[in-house]
Amino acid sequence: MSVALAAPLSQILLAPGSAMTVTGLSWPHYQLLLTELGDDRPTRLAYHQGVLEVRMPGKLHEIVNRLLSKIVFALAEELGLELVDLGSMTWNREDLDQGIEPDSCFYLHHAALVQGLNPEIPPNLPPDLAIEVDIASGSSHKLGIYQALGVPELWVYSGGRVSIFDLRGSQAQLVEYSLAFPTIAAEQIQAWVNLREQGTDLRVIQAVRAFCRGQE
Repeated sequence: MSVALAAPLSQILLAPGSAMTVTGLSWPHYQLLLTELGDDRPTRLAYHQGVLEVRMPGKLHEIVNRLLSKIVFALAEELGLELVDLGSMTWNREDLDQGIEPDSCFYLHHAALVQGLNPEIPPNLPPDLAIEVDIASGSSHKLGIYQALGVPELWVYSGGRVSIFDLRGSQAQLVEYSLAFPTIAAEQIQAWVNLREQGTDLRVIQAVRAFCRGQE
């Protein structure tokens, strides 16, 4: 829903699993809002040329987001890739009038460039992989933000399904295989997510490791 605010956004409470959209917000106001809200909050923000979406993740959202993140970790370890996890770090580009907080994001191919506990993140070095979990709202309008920021790959969980998008061209392309993990198909990731329906995170990670070792 789109709303006109009668109170500061920081005072508005969203129920878990819900979202709201605010229009007519300038870049300076967006930056002031980020400062006011601070980093220690459960909400996720996406800003696109005056339109701000605020999401409050719910239980299912967090279960799926954390599960997909663990799958990424397991794949990186089994396939011998370095990895830096930056979680839902805010990515802002004033020159593009856009910003976003992924549910999760990672450096893989560029992990060596951002080592350490307090690395300097170059503004022109977007994450190699981002994750969006669509429970409270859709991600179709966010594809353009990720593309503009230069993120090459996005995993989207929506309607119970996992999709992989290649964002490197002028148009987002739905693809079968991951760019970061070329031997891993979206259907295989889906099978691991489905496994979580009847088991625990550990059971899923064990299945990921067994799959990778079976490819050796």
